[in-house]
Amino acid sequence: MLSLRYSILFFLVTANCSLLSDILSAFETSTDCTSCHATLLPALQTGAQQGDTVFVSTLTTVCQTLKLADDDVCVGEFERVGPILAHSLRALDTTGPTATQLCDAAFGLCQPLPVNPFTVTFPEPAPAQPKKFVSRGRPPIKVVHFSDVHIDRQYTVGADANCTKNICCRDFADHMGPVTEPAGPFGNPACDTPVNLAESMLSAIAGGGFGEPQFAIFTGDVVSGDTWIVDKSEAAKDLVDWNAAMLSGLQIPVYPTLGHDSAPVNSFPRNTTRTNETSQWVFDIEQVGWEPWIGRSGAEQQDHTSGSYATVVPGTNLRIVSINTQYWYKEKPFSCLRDSRDPNGILSFVVDQLQSAEDLGQRAWLVGHIPPGKADIIHDQSNYYNQIVQRYINTVAAQFFGHSHKDQFEIAYSDFSNQTASSADSIVFIGPALTPTSGNPAFKIYDVDPDTFEVMDAKVFITNISDPHFQVEPCPATWKLYYSARDSYGPLVGPLAPTDPLNASFWHQLTDVFEANDTAFQLFNTRISRGGAVSACNGDCKTTTICDMRAARAENNCDFITPGTQLKREVRTERSVHGGCESGGISTLLRGAIPRR
Repeated sequence: MLSLRYSILFFLVTANCSLLSDILSAFETSTDCTSCHATLLPALQTGAQQGDTVFVSTLTTVCQTLKLADDDVCVGEFERVGPILAHSLRALDTTGPTATQLCDAAFGLCQPLPVNPFTVTFPEPAPAQPKKFVSRGRPPIKVVHFSDVHIDRQYTVGADANCTKNICCRDFADHMGPVTEPAGPFGNPACDTPVNLAESMLSAIAGGGFGEPQFAIFTGDVVSGDTWIVDKSEAAKDLVDWNAAMLSGLQIPVYPTLGHDSAPVNSFPRNTTRTNETSQWVFDIEQVGWEPWIGRSGAEQQDHTSGSYATVVPGTNLRIVSINTQYWYKEKPFSCLRDSRDPNGILSFVVDQLQSAEDLGQRAWLVGHIPPGKADIIHDQSNYYNQIVQRYINTVAAQFFGHSHKDQFEIAYSDFSNQTASSADSIVFIGPALTPTSGNPAFKIYDVDPDTFEVMDAKVFITNISDPHFQVEPCPATWKLYYSARDSYGPLVGPLAPTDPLNASFWHQLTDVFEANDTAFQLFNTRISRGGAVSACNGDCKTTTICDMRAARAENNCDFITPGTQLKREVRTERSVHGGCESGGISTLLRGAIPRR
C-alpha cells in the first residue's frame, strides 16, 4: 500500500516541480517572522490553491527530501493534517494577524501576538461579603490525579525500543536489522505505555496501600503518539477501552477531561469552522463512557458543550468544572482564533458554572488538560480565562491540569505586574504523566481539606523504570512514594500550621526559595521527570523555569522564540518532552524544515 502511495506522490510532485522548488526555497530562506509572511506563507498558499492532493503530495516530498522523518511518517502526517492546513491557507490574508498566528503555531517563526483586549462580562458583580470557607481541622480526604496515559495497545514485548520514529516498541514494517534493545513487558523511555503498565497503576491506586481515595481526576490524553497512523477507528477504540479500564480498575468516581484525543490528532473544529471535519464522535463516546461517574445530566452536558461539563461530588460541597481546553490550543491544528474570543462557548460555560457555585455557596475545582500558562496555549483565551478565575477567586479552590508530562505548578496573581506572596491567589497543579517517554511513570494523591477543598499535601508516587526488577514478570511494576510536597517543601518555606494549605501564597514563597537556594531548585528540577529524564538547568534555564512557575497566564511566561535558530518545538526556551501525542506531529516536521542558522 505504501509503495502505491509513493508512486502516486512521485507522479504528482513530478508534475509540479516548480511548486516543489518554490516551497523548498521558501523554507530555506525563512529565518524570521517577516520572511514567513513575505515568502513562506505565499509559497504554501499557492500550493494550497492547487488543491489538497497537490498540496499534501508536495509537502510530503519536502518532508522526505529533507529527511525530516521516516518516509511513512511523512506520508501519514501530511495525509491527515495537510488538508486542514491547506484549508486555513486558502482563506488566509498572508499579511494579517492570523498569518502571524500561523507563523508562530506551525513554524515557530513569529512570537505570539499581543493579547487582543477584551473584558469578560459576568452575570453578577463579586459579592461585597463573600462566603468564608474555614477549615475545621477535620481529617483530609484523598484525591488521585493521573494524566497523559498515552496507552499503546500495539506495544509489542521484544520489539525494538531503539527506532527512528516518535514512539518505538512496535513491529514496524520498515524496521531493518536485528533488535538492539528489546522492549520489556512494562515499558521503555522510548515508547508509550503498554497495557501492563496502565493496569499496574490502576491496581496500585485501588489496592489501598496509599490510603482510600474518595475520587480521582484524570486530566486527559489517552491515545498513543503514533500520530502518522492513528485514525478515527483506533482513537475511538482507545477511548472506549480506557474508560472501561478505569471503570473496572477503580472502585471510586473518576472525573475526566479531554486531551488531544481526536483523529487527526488535535482536530477539534470550532462551531464557526466551515469544514466537514467534526469531533462530535469524541463527545458521543465520552457521553457513554463517563456517565457512570458524572451522571446522565453531566454526560449529556459534555456531549452538547463541546466536551466540557460540571458536576458536584456526591456528599460534598465541591463542584468539578471540567474544561475542554483544545479550543485554546495554538496547534489545533493551526486554526487561528482571532475570529472568536470564545470558541465553542467554553469561557461562557465556565462563567455560568462558577456563578452557580458562588450562588449556592460551593467551592469549585477547575480541571482541564492544557495548563493556562503554557507556551502552546493561545494568549487571548488564557487572558480571558484568568479574568474569570480572578472574578470567582473566592469560589475557585484550586486548578488541575496535565499536558506537559511534568510534575509542575503555575501561580495566578491578582496583579501579575506585582508578583508577591500576598498577590498570589490561585494555584494550578500540573500532573505528571504515566507514559515513560517523559520520565518515571507517576501519579499524585492530594490530601484535601473537606471544608475548604484546598490542597494540604501533594504526594507523588512513581514506578522506577531503571530498577532491575521493573521488567520482571509476572509481578507488576512496584509503585512507591517519591516525595511529599508538604514534608519536603514545607520546611523550606517556613513552619506550616496543621490547617495551613499549600495555596498560591505557599508556592510563590517556594519560588523565592528556589531563586536563593540552588540546591532546593535542583531538587525540584530532578523531580520534574521524577528522576527519570533529568536535564541540566542552570542560568537562563533556571530563570525561565521560575518565571514559568509564576505564569498561570500565558502572556507572562518566559518561553520566547529566537529567530534564526533551529525552531523545532523541543528547543524552545521551555523544555518539552519527547513522545506526547501533541509533540510529534506535523508542527514538529514543519519546524524541522526551517534550517539551522
